[in-house]
Amino acid sequence: MPDIADFTLKDMVEVSAALRSMGSGAASMEEVADKIVHYLYDNLTEKDGKGNASILVRLFKTHPYADLDDNLQTFASGIMRASPVSDKMKCLVLLASAGMLPEWNSRKQSAGHKAIPLPSEHFIESFPMITQLIQQLGLEVNTLLQPDPAVVMDMAQKTYNVFLIPDAVGSIYVPAQKDFVIPFKVQSVLGFGGILPSGNLFAIILFSKVKLSRQTADMFRSLALSVKIAILPIDGRAVFSVAHKHKEK
Repeated sequence: MPDIADFTLKDMVEVSAALRSMGSGAASMEEVADKIVHYLYDNLTEKDGKGNASILVRLFKTHPYADLDDNLQTFASGIMRASPVSDKMKCLVLLASAGMLPEWNSRKQSAGHKAIPLPSEHFIESFPMITQLIQQLGLEVNTLLQPDPAVVMDMAQKTYNVFLIPDAVGSIYVPAQKDFVIPFKVQSVLGFGGILPSGNLFAIILFSKVKLSRQTADMFRSLALSVKIAILPIDGRAVFSVAHKHKEK
């Protein structure tokens, strides 16, 4: 299993191949996302394979408000404390989660990140980590919120950067310092993702208990394409697993 702090080209090729195959036969994007986050959580290790390198791994994707179920719409509206001006408003939705606590292995048990509304650039600024994620991936916020089809086509072909906060403790970009970062000894936060032909952003965020360098983070840039290949065949089709939909009604 790859040592995340010494992630080599060989490791990158192996992990990339595994991620690319995870969309095969999937019935929903949530199903693919769940496989991806659990693979990364289970297989990226500390030095000498002694334990999981990650504390928490999550996959997010933007969706129009109108495409969300009633529970997620209520959650997003609650964060805004208002109904959206338009049903086309983008929301950053948690599709899958894997982590060291039982409640971190279900998107439905997330306390604050099930569906984050993105009504405007100004509103997004109240979420420093999301702002940094978008900027470090090399994206324009306004383009993400109101994608132009011609621009989306160009963006979908682009290779994106990675998002890295090398020192999580004390960072203004990582919230919940007292409740999460410090007690769980989060050292670094790593993210990678891109834009789908639908104009939606997908991003994986990994909270690591191992300090990560920029050199290591850069190795993950290629994995964004592998994740994209896994979820691309189902983009625009079923987002959530049918079993979960029934349970949430």
